[in-house]
Amino acid sequence: MSKYFVRGLCMVAMLFAHPALNAKPPAAAARATAAPAATAPLRLDAPIPVGPQVKVGKLANGLTYYIQRNARPERKLELRLVVKAGSILEDEDQRGLAHFVEHMAFNGSTHFHKHELVSYLQSIGVGFGADLNAYTSFDETVYILPIPTDKPEHVAKAFQVLEDWAHGLRFDLDAIEKERGIVLEELRLGKGASDRMGKQIMPAIFNGSKYAERLPIGTEEVLRSFQPEALTRFYRDWYRPDLMAVVVVGDIEPARAEQLVKSHFARLKNPVPARPRPYAEIPARQATEALVVTDQEATGNAVLIRYPVQPVVEAGTIRAYRDDLVQALFSSMLNQRLQELSQLPEPPYMGASSSLGKLTPRYRSYNASAALGPRGAEAALTALVEENERARRFGFSAAELERVKKSLMRNYEQAWNERAKSDSATYAAEYIRNFLQQEAIPGIDTEYRYVRELVPGITLEELNAYARRTIPADSGKLVLYTGVTRPDTPQGAQLLGAVAGAERARLHPHDDKAVATRLMERPPKAGTIVSETHDKALGLTRLELSNGVKVILKPTDFRNDQVLMSAARFGGQSLFGDQDILNARFANAIVASMGVREFSPLDMRKILAGKAAQVNVGLANYTDVVVGASGATDIETMLQLTWLKFQGVRRDEDLFKSYVGKQVEQARNQTAQPGARFGDAVMEALYNKHPRAPRTLRAEEYEQIDLDRSIDIFRERFSSARDLGFILVGSFDLAAIKPLLATYLGSLPTPELTVAYRDVGLRPAQGVVKREVRSGSEPKSTISLTFTGMAEFSEAEQLRLSALLEVVNLRIIDVLREKMALIYGGGASGVLSKIPYGNYSIGVTLPTGPEHVDKVIAATFAEIEKLQQDGPDAADLDKVKSNWIQNHRRSLRENGYWLGHLQTALSEGTDPAAILQVEKQVQALSSADIRGAARRYFNRQNYVQVVLNPETQAAATMAASGVQAAAPAPLPGG
Repeated sequence: MSKYFVRGLCMVAMLFAHPALNAKPPAAAARATAAPAATAPLRLDAPIPVGPQVKVGKLANGLTYYIQRNARPERKLELRLVVKAGSILEDEDQRGLAHFVEHMAFNGSTHFHKHELVSYLQSIGVGFGADLNAYTSFDETVYILPIPTDKPEHVAKAFQVLEDWAHGLRFDLDAIEKERGIVLEELRLGKGASDRMGKQIMPAIFNGSKYAERLPIGTEEVLRSFQPEALTRFYRDWYRPDLMAVVVVGDIEPARAEQLVKSHFARLKNPVPARPRPYAEIPARQATEALVVTDQEATGNAVLIRYPVQPVVEAGTIRAYRDDLVQALFSSMLNQRLQELSQLPEPPYMGASSSLGKLTPRYRSYNASAALGPRGAEAALTALVEENERARRFGFSAAELERVKKSLMRNYEQAWNERAKSDSATYAAEYIRNFLQQEAIPGIDTEYRYVRELVPGITLEELNAYARRTIPADSGKLVLYTGVTRPDTPQGAQLLGAVAGAERARLHPHDDKAVATRLMERPPKAGTIVSETHDKALGLTRLELSNGVKVILKPTDFRNDQVLMSAARFGGQSLFGDQDILNARFANAIVASMGVREFSPLDMRKILAGKAAQVNVGLANYTDVVVGASGATDIETMLQLTWLKFQGVRRDEDLFKSYVGKQVEQARNQTAQPGARFGDAVMEALYNKHPRAPRTLRAEEYEQIDLDRSIDIFRERFSSARDLGFILVGSFDLAAIKPLLATYLGSLPTPELTVAYRDVGLRPAQGVVKREVRSGSEPKSTISLTFTGMAEFSEAEQLRLSALLEVVNLRIIDVLREKMALIYGGGASGVLSKIPYGNYSIGVTLPTGPEHVDKVIAATFAEIEKLQQDGPDAADLDKVKSNWIQNHRRSLRENGYWLGHLQTALSEGTDPAAILQVEKQVQALSSADIRGAARRYFNRQNYVQVVLNPETQAAATMAASGVQAAAPAPLPGG
């Protein structure tokens, strides 16, 4: 947890998460456990101890290690090799080579030849990319290796992998040349508007620091021309034990883990002499300046005010921890105010945030940012600065502080309740931050004690004093505008004028209007449970309520503080005509944007402060859907929200106009994006402009949405709960939850309504359809292949199709990426469905260069043909099976997995007990099954091929000749 948890809370506030995700600690409830016992009073100047849950050690050569035994997931071990070295350490002839070294870690080492490592790990169930991975950033490189612990030899070999990464990479010349092509494809994939704009923005953001010159992807010039010596020099200089940590968390005896760490890493030696490990400085900004950066293909318009950077000093004391709690409370209150402004009829922006945040591990700054709406940059800047000034001058209210305290406390309570059910990967990430950023790791028992003892003593006066000294006044700043190139793009002087005017504005204190303290004054008249049956094999209880509503209950111990809920029935958007499709499609979002009954969304956030509960209700294509989630002590709140959703709609024309205005602005920004044009071209080729086909809406289409018709559609489907079967999975007590279900679900209205879907006639094109789209100025292409057809649905056939696609993805990576170096990433996905008719759809997406398009298509079809003729290699099929079985075993301990399976079984009439046979069915899959599926589903006489190419032939020619067409992409490592 540690300070990451606090920063996570700040980020949630900045991203304006659903208010019901906040929660408060109730006095008592089912399955709640006692809080940790208080000990001696806290001494604020005392250092924060390392928690007893982890052993932290250091070898004589300087390597640090972290070891924790953790039971979730079972039979799984999370290993990390962390190197305190990234792109900031590159010499001029090495720009991009920190990231390139990371790629080479999978291309041969002392104990693993090229391809052998990935192949071995896949054979024991470790997926490449999904599980096995790595990343390179400015100041670190991290290798991620999850490993099954079923067999001791797997664990031993995994530590050998870590050791090879640390000092045993081969750097064979042929492997370097092959990987050069892959990394160049990764760089190409990142080209675009954000990359071009980043070239102008980064020097200003980092105020001339070296960080602006050391983006991890590097430069095309260096990547094309570097000599192997430059690569090995980086590895030799910086991959050394005094800059490394090994993290071991999972199902392993700590003593055994420590012995493995010592046996593999104690003999590593530091180079002599060792290069000093410098950290780049970021100079403080002295003067105020504005920067306007636009691009024709930008994804949206935004403003950012970055105030001067400050060095970060991790004091490591309880007082510093308390300071972080103050910062979290401050950020939550300020960002809730900013969200209020986004709810106005004519909001100054679509969304905004303001807080003190880290720019790098060693520097932070105060920032204010906003995504722009129809009113543009000056209105947004004025609102941002004025709201910050209002907080600085007048502070906050006691009611605001009380609400965010409740939310903070409930978040920590949930974390503490789940302390024995937290995933090993979560702990591993925390120890990585400790090594890289000195984040404290006292353990959740200690942190929860800190929060319970410290938060009540944080006063309003203290928060207001914090606001006064933290929100900058009259300081140098960078005012940044980014967006789509338009005639009305503001000039720098306009931005500076808006900020200066807002800083001098006359303001009044924030008016925090009081609202109700609860959702309902009294519960509705309860229904009754009229029947109850049990399925011991699946652990299910089935109820029928007096109003006809049915409920399936599965209490679990997978989590201590999580309950998930869903319900579905046939109907949805399909029941409404084509002329109503926009009103039906947006009915959910429109109704949600206006609140519940007499409560606006802002009212709801206040009422639900400290409650972990949320419910969403809406129309999917062919179904009406209810989904919800809550903490174990907030189930009644979730059920109350569900009941209120069926009791009518709050009509608020101002909020409707605000919602539509935001959608219009987003649509204006999407029209020039190559990705949007490409996606629309694929749908058009596939469905021939059918009104129900997914596509990017034009700005003027949003203005055709009719508020009252959308409300009528929503009411038509959600004034009755008839034929809705509710499923609840999670941490609840059967005896305690049944009265709540009878009260809230048993009293739902159930008048007659149509419960059936309508086939709207959406059918894919027949035969072979080929299209080309020209969009974008960069030398990059994307290939889309879509195979469709009639099919008879069954769970066994769905399994065969899924296995086929997994094998195809293995072949795409092995052949198109690793052997031919034509792509960086890409893959296939698909679905078998029986609604509205028995059909299948497979999509293959492959980004590449214009000069490679024909080769990529040919190679893809060649692999498909091999599968159709010969089936998969036994090794590939075994890899798929092993990975599936590992994932299935882990998923059987996840509430969401069970909820999804039970909902599908209920909706489609399949056997819910099939979940117990998955492993057996996977093991039974044969090469013949996959070959047969390849023949059925990859019909080379019936597919749609759409290729996105650059808008101009010049860009394609540049790609073919290897000429650099744009700035390098600011991507993390692969």
